[in-house]
Amino acid sequence: MRDGLVRVAAAVIILVSASLLVTSSTGAAQYFPVPLAESGVLIFLAEMLISAFLIYMGFKYRNTLAVILVAVQATLLVYYEAVFAGGMHEPPSLFIDQFSLIMALIIGIIGTLIGVYALGYMKTYHDQHPAVKDRQKMFFFVVFLFLSAMFGLVFSDSLLWVFFFWEITTLCSFLLIGYSGTAESIKNAFLALNMNLAGGIAFAVAILYLSVISPDGTYMSIRALLDSNQAFVLVPAVLLSFAGITKAALMPFSSWLVGAMVAPTPVSALLHSSTMVKAGVYIIVRFSPVLSGSIEGLIIALIGGFTFLLASAIAISQRNAKKVLAYSTIANLGLIVACAGVGTYKLVWAAILLILFHAIAKSLLFLCVGTVEQRIGSKDIEDMSGLIVRLPKVAVMMFIGIAGMFLAPFGMLISKYVALEAFVEAQFGLIFVAILAFGGSITVFFWSKWMGKIISVDPTVSELKDSVHKEMLMILTVLTGLTVLVTLLFPVISASLIEPFVLQVYGHSTGLSQDNLTIMVMMLFLLMIMPLSMLWYGRDQKTVPAYMGGRPATAGLAFAGSMGVQRQTSLINYYFVDLFGERRLLMAGTALCFGLVLLAGILAVGVVL
Repeated sequence: MRDGLVRVAAAVIILVSASLLVTSSTGAAQYFPVPLAESGVLIFLAEMLISAFLIYMGFKYRNTLAVILVAVQATLLVYYEAVFAGGMHEPPSLFIDQFSLIMALIIGIIGTLIGVYALGYMKTYHDQHPAVKDRQKMFFFVVFLFLSAMFGLVFSDSLLWVFFFWEITTLCSFLLIGYSGTAESIKNAFLALNMNLAGGIAFAVAILYLSVISPDGTYMSIRALLDSNQAFVLVPAVLLSFAGITKAALMPFSSWLVGAMVAPTPVSALLHSSTMVKAGVYIIVRFSPVLSGSIEGLIIALIGGFTFLLASAIAISQRNAKKVLAYSTIANLGLIVACAGVGTYKLVWAAILLILFHAIAKSLLFLCVGTVEQRIGSKDIEDMSGLIVRLPKVAVMMFIGIAGMFLAPFGMLISKYVALEAFVEAQFGLIFVAILAFGGSITVFFWSKWMGKIISVDPTVSELKDSVHKEMLMILTVLTGLTVLVTLLFPVISASLIEPFVLQVYGHSTGLSQDNLTIMVMMLFLLMIMPLSMLWYGRDQKTVPAYMGGRPATAGLAFAGSMGVQRQTSLINYYFVDLFGERRLLMAGTALCFGLVLLAGILAVGVVL
């Protein structure tokens, strides 16, 4: 019954999302006033219920900081409701434009595919973790509540509504990260909650500030704010960017996303690709025209740039596959925020490209890692040696997913190339060119060593029988197809969705040249030869013993050492923990970005005064 409901709900959401693409992809943004007069009161009551629940959880698990943060946020909301809500005359609206449509497609297609994948994953998860209480009903309810909140967030024009859905995503992430109920999962769930509550307080302060500026509620509309061209808009833009930085887990708030890796892998895929962190970068990109050209915008861009560079470097030192993916996500979100903070029309175009391609490739990679972990019992990259022999189909998909993150002509590299070109022309752009050049090089290092491990041929292993659940394999196949398809359709997506949005906002637009597109298409076909050829590995192949420097060797890679002692050969990647370890770089990045956050806050206060 539950499985059927999940599949039907996923099919309906995907069909509706696709129909939006057909009906709403052209023209200017469309607005739909909400006739429900009591919507404000209902939202306020729902927010109070959420606050009461979180305070209860804070007391239950003795997390004083969470209780204080929720109490502060609730007090701000009560103050708004008591003093300002009665004077608001602007009815809330829903809207759709090309950017919100792209976000809806990511949420509706990627998010629901992850939900369907989780059906098979969670059954095996509970078989392998019998001590964890089976709460799958709650799990799938929260997953779809999460997706619903994301739809509300990207389609709402009223900041009050955006805040409401924003807080629901915080609640859902808290529940999903703490799903297993272990001490570690509860600790990390509260870590995520506290950091996002800090962002929520900044969001609530922005609402109060706008209530003072416009007691009739005029500037509670995103459209009115962006169209006003008033200097005061910079204050809520900075506050909302701070909220976005916490939700997108940029430094100094990156630790919550790394800690969230304790959750079941579909939750990690959901947080990284189609929900939580994407909400953070969405709000910053939405307000990038306000940030463009300002010192505050430059500081926010620097936070993103340093996060990109340092998180990429930390990824080198990780051998836990989920942590590599986590730091890679943090790095790419940093690059998106760097683009949005500088905020030129070319960089906003690049930022939206990054959001799109990152969502697809990262969801594929997380689900591949989850599948591999359940089959071989490890998510250590070193244990994935010879994966191409043990799980050939999953290995090929993982290979394509990794290629999608850093090889041409897949989207992430296209996006970085576009960003590099745009930074050259931007004010202070050379700083970001240097950051992108160094960070991009580091990215190649950690992706390529993982890729090499997957396709290395280990004669001591053999293909695992009774392999992957059919439904899980189907979802992985669909995501792999999407990774390639979106790359092929990139020019169409850019011309029909991204460029019209940028043109409407800035009055200018951009695109890749025809020559570059031709080169990238040719590279795509050449690149696909390698992973596709792996499907035929094992058919009439000839395996020869490894060359061991002339020593007699066995098929299991043992060789005769000195004094006649037989030794085992082992191959392992370099991780340079002493150079790029978390202890060494995370603290430095946290301190640096915390200082930049404070500086942006001080400048915003200066605008108010």
